Parts: sequence; structure tokens; C-alpha cells
Amino acid sequence: MENVQRIPLAERMRATSFEDFVGQQHIVGKNKLLYRAISTGTVGSCIFYGPPGTGKTTLAGIIAKKLNANIEKLNAVSSGVGDAKAVIERARSQKQMFNTDTYLLLDECHRWSKAQSDCVLEAIEEGSIFFIGSTTENPYTSMTRAIVSRCSVFEFKKVEVEDVKKVLNRALSDCEKGLGQFKVQIDDDALGFLAFACNGDVRTALNSLELAVLSTKCGKDKVIHIDKNIMSECLNVRPLSIDESMYYDFLSAFCKSLRGSDSDAGLYYAFRLIKAGIDPQIIARRMIAHASEDIGMADSNALLMAMNAMLACEKLGAPECYLNIAHAIIYLCEAEKSNSVMKAMHLAMKDAENERDDIVPNHLKNHPSTNKDSHGKYKYPHDFGGYTKQQYMPDSLKDKIYYVPSENGREKNLIRKKFSKNGFVPKDKKGD
Repeated sequence: MENVQRIPLAERMRATSFEDFVGQQHIVGKNKLLYRAISTGTVGSCIFYGPPGTGKTTLAGIIAKKLNANIEKLNAVSSGVGDAKAVIERARSQKQMFNTDTYLLLDECHRWSKAQSDCVLEAIEEGSIFFIGSTTENPYTSMTRAIVSRCSVFEFKKVEVEDVKKVLNRALSDCEKGLGQFKVQIDDDALGFLAFACNGDVRTALNSLELAVLSTKCGKDKVIHIDKNIMSECLNVRPLSIDESMYYDFLSAFCKSLRGSDSDAGLYYAFRLIKAGIDPQIIARRMIAHASEDIGMADSNALLMAMNAMLACEKLGAPECYLNIAHAIIYLCEAEKSNSVMKAMHLAMKDAENERDDIVPNHLKNHPSTNKDSHGKYKYPHDFGGYTKQQYMPDSLKDKIYYVPSENGREKNLIRKKFSKNGFVPKDKKGD
């Protein structure tokens, strides 16, 4: 057992079958696309992306094993063009001699250069290898388009708290690969705290659990007792009496403080959450949403501030990014408010879902009409000083108005311009 313990618990407990795999039911749930592809043996090249510790590499290995294929593993950080070419040569040999498929599992696939990516394109196209890349970055912006266009892309979500608990309890009871050989008594609130505070990262949860068990001495009863304080030390997160219910209450209060223009309350709730161990990016993501939902066109710089706060979280990390988060919170709270963007979005989405007689006007179509008279003529706005009145909406929606500017902030400057273009005055603007 001494040699086994040198391998991290998260690696030892890595699922090897779909029965042991937890989370990501939107991908591998029954009758979902990937589930059907695996069941029928038709899994092609894929890219798995999402937060760390959510099962990307694990699922890739399970798929390759399920399909009885050869598995070649590379890490984009340490591999080069030569490594990729060697994999391709071996795959082609296996294909020719034994008609066996080869899956190339590439961790951190966003780190591959264009030259590295290009060297596997031909092999993917001809079916010599099937590529399964895993990354924490969005492949549409971090990888070469040529690779992405040849793969099915699946987004992984953070693992739910209850699923994390399942994995932790399994590790505590598994005598072969887990911690079952230790007599461990872990308080319910400690286990719940770990499952919640790991932020959906199963790897972090397992390794923190192992550290807690191995670093805690047995009591007089020969039992290792782990409470919430011990678990918080191993997770490096302060246990500030925050559970899942309180988390959502604090997050709700933060959002309402932004909307209500109370920068003091916004700052307090944000840092109350952060000091409780919440990822600062969660705060930044909420600000990005509120920048368009509650501020919108009244001050579009709010969206830039929120996006830059997120960028600071990604590039600087904690605690350096805290100042940028505070800056953005104050800006969003003090900015003029308008929910006109959200209203416009909902109105447009409703018609987009329900309208069926939405024929594009002839003068806007991409192809010439055989009947030139019925086709009409498109007026190029720049020939008329930047704007000229013409119909853009389908006939069935030509009188619909989605975006109505408010009288707040910079948006009030758009009211007269918007109304004059559309030739109407909303009921709540008449008499102005």
C-alpha cells in the first residue's frame, strides 16, 4: 500500500467505467448525443472543454476503453510535432495490420501550436486516428479552426454537490484504491463543506480529503476524526459558516445590490462570498450579466468594466484581482440603470420562436430575384450619409418594436433618434 499511496487519491479513484462516472448528464445521460454515439460505436473526434476536475480526461479514457481501441496519450505542454507524427505512424500500422482504431487523447489541447495541430489534420480526415482533446479553455477561441471544425465539441459543467459527495464517500469506503483501510469519521458538515467549497472540482475534493486523512492523527479510539476546521485547512478555504443555502442568499443579495445601486452592499456581499472560498470568477460572471441586464445602453462601459474584471481574475488571480473586482462593482452600482436591452431581447426571442411567416424582404436577400420588379432595390446606407429609411423586418413583423430606449444615462440621447427612424412615439413617451 505504501507505493500506491504515492499516487494521488484523485488519480487512484479515477473512474474506469460509465457506472462509476459522475456528472455531465447533459453529455452522457441516456439518449444524449455522446451516449448514443458510444452505444453504437460511432464516436468520432471530439473536444471536451470545461473547468478543471470535471471528468474530461476521465471520460476520454472511458470512451477509448469502451470502444476497444488503442489509446495514445500526449500532453500538449510537453509534446511536439515529432511526438504527434510518431503516434500517427503507429496508428496507421495498427489500422493496416489489425484494422484497429487509435484514439489520441491530448490533455491541454489548446496549448498545441498551429504546426502541431496541422500535422494531425490529414490523419484525422482519413480516419487513421480519432482525436479527443481536453482543455479548460474555450476551443473556439483558443484552438486552430481547422482542428475544431473536424471535431464535435462538448462543454463540461462543474460537478454538482451531491455527485461530489458520492465520489468522496466512495473513496472513503474503497479499501483497494481509496482510503477504506483507514478508520475515518468525518462530520457531515465537513463532508458537505468540502463538496460545496471545491467548486465542482472533483480532483480538488479528493486530494483535499486525502490530505485531511493522512495529516490527522488518530484519537484515543484509533479513529481519524475530521471536522469542518480540519477540512477547511486542507482545502485552504476559511469556513465562514456558509452552506449552499447561504451561498445563494448572499449571491442574490449581491445581485440585488448591483441593481439597486448600493456599492457598499455590493462590495460587502462580494467579498463575503470570496472570503468564504467562492471563486472570484463567479462574482465577475454575475457582473457581466448585470452589465447588460440592468445597465445596458444607459452606460455600455459597464460591460467593458465587468469583462475586464473577469480578465483580471483569469490573468492575475487572487488576491491581485480583488482590486479590479472592487473597481467594477463600484462602477456598476453607480452607473445609470436601464433594462431596455433585456426587454428587447425577450421580445425578439418570443417572435423568433413563434413567428413562421418571416420571409426576408426581397431587397435584403443574398441572391437576385428572377423578377427584378418584385425584388426591389437595396439602399446602401453609406450612399445616403450613413442612414436611409427602408424595411428590414419581414412583412409580418414590420411594425414590431423591440428596443425602446429609456431616459437614463447615455441612452436618453437615443430616444429622439430611435423614434424619428421608426416614425412612432411609444405610449409612455407621448407628450414629451
